[in-house]
Amino acid sequence: MNDQNLPSGPESLTDRLARIEQRLARLETRLELAAVASPLIQTAAPAPADSGVTVLAIPPEVAPGAADDEIEFQVGQSWFAQAGIFALTIGVGFMLSLPYSGVPPWVPSLVGFAVVGVLFALIHFAGKAIDLVANPLRGAGMLLMCLAAWRLFFPTSHASLPTDSLGGQAFLLFITGVNTASAWRRNSAWLLGLALLLGAATALFVGEAGFVLLTVAILSIVGVAAGERAGWPILPLATTVLVNATYLVWALGNPLRGGILHFNTEPTAGPLVLLFTSTGFAVGLLRRTAATAEAEEDTLSNVGTFLNCALGYGLFLLHTAVGHGASLVILQAIASVVFLGLAVLYWVRRRSHIATFLYAMTGYGALSVAIMKAAMAPEVFVWLSLQSVLVVATAIWFRSRFIVVANFLILVGIMLAYLVVAESETGFSVGFGIVALLSARILNWKKERLKLKTELMRNAYLLSAFLVFPYSLYHLISIRYVAVAWVGLASLYYVLNLFIHSQKYRWMGHGTLGLAMCYAVISGVRGFDPVYRVLTFLVLGTALLIVAVSFNRALRRRQATPKP
Repeated sequence: MNDQNLPSGPESLTDRLARIEQRLARLETRLELAAVASPLIQTAAPAPADSGVTVLAIPPEVAPGAADDEIEFQVGQSWFAQAGIFALTIGVGFMLSLPYSGVPPWVPSLVGFAVVGVLFALIHFAGKAIDLVANPLRGAGMLLMCLAAWRLFFPTSHASLPTDSLGGQAFLLFITGVNTASAWRRNSAWLLGLALLLGAATALFVGEAGFVLLTVAILSIVGVAAGERAGWPILPLATTVLVNATYLVWALGNPLRGGILHFNTEPTAGPLVLLFTSTGFAVGLLRRTAATAEAEEDTLSNVGTFLNCALGYGLFLLHTAVGHGASLVILQAIASVVFLGLAVLYWVRRRSHIATFLYAMTGYGALSVAIMKAAMAPEVFVWLSLQSVLVVATAIWFRSRFIVVANFLILVGIMLAYLVVAESETGFSVGFGIVALLSARILNWKKERLKLKTELMRNAYLLSAFLVFPYSLYHLISIRYVAVAWVGLASLYYVLNLFIHSQKYRWMGHGTLGLAMCYAVISGVRGFDPVYRVLTFLVLGTALLIVAVSFNRALRRRQATPKP
């Protein structure tokens, strides 16, 4: 700044400040603000030493009570307007529901449609003047349009249109489509949610099976598509809850419409709609995570997957078990294929461990239900245990430690259930031991795919086999030959060790020999006949000596081998 531009004295400085005050006053007048007198100079801060001037600090004026005024305007302008629209909507809705003697039944509906037309015309032509309440008015129009349409089907005298007619159902679908298209065009999440809710209510209002199932399928597609299009991840989750709740009310006999509480048994293929909606929600969540390039473990998608499995398959299981017992096996088999296919899809496309685990376990659960329905006890436990091998094999491909752990716990539960249900041992428990050994071998074969840091799960399966085989032999063989049979089992473990070269099988052989020795000492001394007592101890002693000699030779070979 040049020195000649600076004020030369106190008088010129005062004049300049006065001109600034005048300019501020004119600005306040134009902005229709009340001029507030303020001190000319409040504080003075020293300027840089070389400027030779004093800089004046003038704080901005804040009108007292501005925050209170803003809250008051928010309440008076926005909240009261929305409350007024809500009250008017309720009033018009009650007006549409009243009976009118001597008036044709279609007249109240026509009046309702006229009111809706006036509302939408007002929104269109008023423009920004009512922008604050435009969406609430649209929502009121959508609701009144549905009420006016429903009024055609339930006047007090006689219905203008029957709900079971093709024309009546097509008209209601058209009204639902108009509401959905209006909300879609406005790109409003809450308007679209209202349209979906009104669509679900329309389906229950009609109550006919084909109409309900078709509407539920359409609503699921619209919810997923709208959530993906506009980036509303909550909308598909809310649609999941809405669609399953609508199906549940219909499956229970539609008690909201006055039906008797019972499970619908027709049509037989009705529950398949739930598999369709579950697949749609799963694909929608998968496309959302792919489009947003989020991490493979997206929290919101995992929550949606849990809801999809819990609500979708949970309701499917409930309805098929109670209302479709004759078709339960085939329906559950289809569900197993669907959910296992979703697990494969999520693993191939997103490598999502949690979503893959949830869909895979749901598919395995459906397969278990089909097996339990198709087979009788105790044979069913054999099939369930064989399924366990399939689960372990797929868990290797999915690289899922969660599935391995869950499958082991399920296998233990199957074995305990077998012990409770089976009246006598018929040899099925041997299958449990074989399954445990196979599972352990599969885990050891591909353990690098699971990234198992410890041998905990493999040891758990081997421990199961170690306990199951002696139990089976104890119940299947005469008590006099139990110790001898256990010695033979220990020998089998030692032979397996020669081929597999695993110390774990040697320890299983050692443990089984120890059990045989304890059993022979406790029961053989007093409970066996002399011949069987002699035979038991001879076989046991021979086996122990052979093992001891084998280990002695192995130790000498190891000592003789020069260390590198």
